[in-house]
Amino acid sequence: MARTFDPFQEMDRLLSDVARTPASVGMPMDLFRDGDKFTVQIDLPGVDPDSIDIDMDADIVTIRAERRPQVGEGVQWLTRERAVGTFARRLTLGRGLATDKISADYSDGVLTLTIPIAEAAKPRKIQLSRPSQTVPGEIESAQESGDKAEEPIGRHRGP
Repeated sequence: MARTFDPFQEMDRLLSDVARTPASVGMPMDLFRDGDKFTVQIDLPGVDPDSIDIDMDADIVTIRAERRPQVGEGVQWLTRERAVGTFARRLTLGRGLATDKISADYSDGVLTLTIPIAEAAKPRKIQLSRPSQTVPGEIESAQESGDKAEEPIGRHRGP
């Protein structure tokens, strides 16, 4: 079966290879918001949990991990698609996150970071306060007893 050459398909393949960075190859990531928290899931299959290092500096989280080769020296590779070495990924966090409450878990080859939204950044309802309403008849009874009734603000009684 003869294969035809498609220059556009070949160019697309070459450009996708160029655009692929070590982080995107070695650390594919999902990021989503679920209610009052953000969740980051990073695939790290074959990584020793002791090699995972997570640092926070100001608003940047840096994740480093190392995947070591699991075969001995001197082997003859026929195909090698699984990346090995040290990988790093940086995430810049926005404002309004509780960075002091970030948690991390590594299970089944997936590193999960949970980043809660700060209480101050959550939407909240502001209660409207109203001056108390006086019931007709209360003013007269207060005036009859000699007590002074409060005047509404902005009203001026004449002389």
